[in-house]
Amino acid sequence: MAISSSRIVLASRPIGSPTVDNFRLESCVTPDPRDGQLLLRTQFLSLDPYMRGRMDAGESYADPVDVGSVMVGGTVCEVLDSRHPHFKPGDIVLSDSGWQTHDVVDGTDVRRLDPAAAPVSTALGVLGMPGFTAYAGLHEIGKPKPGETVVVAAASGPVGSAVGQIAKLRGARAVGIAGGPEKCSFLLDELGFDAAIDHRAPDFADRLRAAVPNGIDVYFENVGGEVASAVLPLLNDFARVPVCGLVAQYNDAYVADGADRLPGFFSKVLVKRLTVRGFIVYDFGDDLHDQFQTDVSRWLADGRFTYREEVVDGLEQAPAAFLGLLQGKNFGKLVVRVSD
Repeated sequence: MAISSSRIVLASRPIGSPTVDNFRLESCVTPDPRDGQLLLRTQFLSLDPYMRGRMDAGESYADPVDVGSVMVGGTVCEVLDSRHPHFKPGDIVLSDSGWQTHDVVDGTDVRRLDPAAAPVSTALGVLGMPGFTAYAGLHEIGKPKPGETVVVAAASGPVGSAVGQIAKLRGARAVGIAGGPEKCSFLLDELGFDAAIDHRAPDFADRLRAAVPNGIDVYFENVGGEVASAVLPLLNDFARVPVCGLVAQYNDAYVADGADRLPGFFSKVLVKRLTVRGFIVYDFGDDLHDQFQTDVSRWLADGRFTYREEVVDGLEQAPAAFLGLLQGKNFGKLVVRVSD
């Protein structure tokens, strides 16, 4: 029997910063699964900065969400009905079902989770796409060596917090940039960063310089804007810069003061012989993902790795929570609990 469900669609494309009016909550009917398909009920929905780019129609690494279509997003779901031989009702799976309470998917599009191994919401965070983003970016591009200094922006978020902890496990020095004293204390007291700098402080650039007396060997870029401007002069020769995100610029929130800074940036790239590489987590294959799962699962089990989640209840709360994420209001990995 078809199931009545709810979904949040893109109502209109934002101009500048999005608002709740760019989203619309709808009721719909989810059809029965056909052969090879699964009927899913969403338990957790992941909210991530990349979703802002999918709201625009411009060229990107992935197709935009069409106006009127369900917002994209990773989900943890329960199988309600299965027409696939490898899954049964009650199985918990990782899916890309987006902002909706129910979905019908092909059995090839999901991965079964083991609730006994770790809380299932971690498949959206430390053991999921954000954790793998940190692991792959450092492993393949940053390549920190023992004794080097790794600086990461948005350091209290799911990617940044993993970057700092992995850097420490590799023998490097970890310096985190975050917004506010509470987040900086979290980096120092709970995650074991060597230094934490509040980017909201009026003397942020001076504090950052003091925290990296030997310069910066790896800068893991999540933010862009004024944070990147403060980091650039401190990069050492042959520094590596994995570019994961530019959240400060997603809404054109950062506007230069009129001068074209791009020539100066490329001058630094040349003079300091920097390695700067943008990457999408899906650039990296299954072998590295398997290694990531093995390493981070072991680190979690033996207490060398930790994470923080912020859980919002109710699908209808997703738009407001997402807008808060873009403004840096979240603390840790942000997920929406859609159902129990």
